[in-house]
Amino acid sequence: MRTWLDKLFHLRACDTTFQRELIAGFIGFVTIVYIVAVNASILQDAGIPMEAGILATVWTAFIGSLFMAFWANAPIILVPGMGINALFTYTLCQSMGLSWQEALAAVFVSGLIFTVIAFTRAAAILSNAIPASLKEAITVGIGLFLTFIGLQKGGLIVTNPSTFVALGDLSSPHVIVTLVTLLLTLILFVRNVPGNFLIGIAAGTGLGFLFGIVAPGTGETFSFAQYGQVLGGLSFSAIWTLPFWIATFSLAMVVVFENIGLLHGHTAMIGQPQKFRRSLQANALSAAISGILGTSPTVSTVETAAGIAAGGRTGLTTLVTGTLLLFSLGLIPVVKMIPDGAVAPVLIIIGALMLQNVQNINLKDFSEGFPAFLIIAIIPLSYSIVDGIAFGFVAYPLMKLALGKRREVPALLYVIAGLFLLNLMLPVFT
Repeated sequence: MRTWLDKLFHLRACDTTFQRELIAGFIGFVTIVYIVAVNASILQDAGIPMEAGILATVWTAFIGSLFMAFWANAPIILVPGMGINALFTYTLCQSMGLSWQEALAAVFVSGLIFTVIAFTRAAAILSNAIPASLKEAITVGIGLFLTFIGLQKGGLIVTNPSTFVALGDLSSPHVIVTLVTLLLTLILFVRNVPGNFLIGIAAGTGLGFLFGIVAPGTGETFSFAQYGQVLGGLSFSAIWTLPFWIATFSLAMVVVFENIGLLHGHTAMIGQPQKFRRSLQANALSAAISGILGTSPTVSTVETAAGIAAGGRTGLTTLVTGTLLLFSLGLIPVVKMIPDGAVAPVLIIIGALMLQNVQNINLKDFSEGFPAFLIIAIIPLSYSIVDGIAFGFVAYPLMKLALGKRREVPALLYVIAGLFLLNLMLPVFT
């Protein structure tokens, strides 16, 4: 069997071994399995039942691993991404008014657009049309948004009729669980303990039992019947409306730019940049099928670096990680018991990590910095990723035109800005 796997994944040619790939795949699993609980929790806010969200997350990750393993032969983990799941739930469903079924249709169509881009030269053309400052600002803005969501889920930030938001009750059991779990997870994270997020979530769940916010037996039963309503449950009833296409375009743009950046980094890490194109194609196919399976689009995860650092060089690493994620379905009753206070610290820390991209923005050039600032500020404050992106993309060409720098704006960006402006102005005329 090992000889067959060696030939299939070209282990010797990639300077790796069967044992090394297995270990790398296991480490990748330990670092990413937290996404099962976190993604299902966010999808639940869109109206997708928790059990269905768990199944959708796992099946999407497993099928994505098959694409990446056998098409690209790369050790890159594909799972529903943080940030893009927030766009799905809090912008498409809660802000734009799409049902989760219609939002899944937008995921599917955006995945098809991504696939066309990945299999043609359009990826490079589109990437070059968007200024680096705006790309980085989207990441930073989504990071702040995730932090805000985490603070809300953890009870640290609550609504206030006078000031809109305020600090929560620090003496409540829910907030205490969040703070203690956050402290523990931070210590594990900064010390690079393998599986830090997973350990933190487990500890937070244990604290939930101790403080009485998780009742024993709450996750003992589950039914696969709910997933039958989500699998293939996408609806195209809104396909002729502008909000649907704005949602689709926004999903496609975020998932394309995020994955291009991540995949360039991962393929460079393994010293095989030639695998970028097929990896992008595998990612695109996986993103499209996400809508059918019932979740937000997949992305190439940052946690992939853990498996690569452990020696992973081929698709066998990804196959091992995906298979272990599939086996994790047996833990659904446990996952259902995880309280928001155990999930919130993960969102807060990931948000902090995404904030680091702000250092890549040229804030000294106001024509670059101000549109980026609008994206960063408006995404969390409006509770809408699309609206934040829209303001930044409209402001960018206007700033350049005001300074007589119209040549610095690619023609395609004017088109994109026009579409976003149309979306912003639509409520005025309706």
